[in-house]
Amino acid sequence: MRVHLIIRGRVQGVFFRQSTRTVGLDLGLRGWVRNRTSGEVEMVAEGSRDRIETLVAWCHRGPDAARVDDVERIDAEPAGLPEGFHVRPTQ
Repeated sequence: MRVHLIIRGRVQGVFFRQSTRTVGLDLGLRGWVRNRTSGEVEMVAEGSRDRIETLVAWCHRGPDAARVDDVERIDAEPAGLPEGFHVRPTQ
């Protein structure tokens, strides 16, 4: 499955992207994460449903210094992301 998240709150400057990358890699998922100029974090991941749900649950908490206020979720069919989990530049 594929999931696209927009995470809002105090999610920039708290190692959210790097922590998400680590969790995604540990779960064996493919995907990417980036900051948005609007102050949100955006993430796309593909993999098995149970591993995706584990990552989504983690994104509702984030790293210790984060405060997650809202997570917008869009589920979709996998598009064949490249192997690995990457931090992309802010957009």
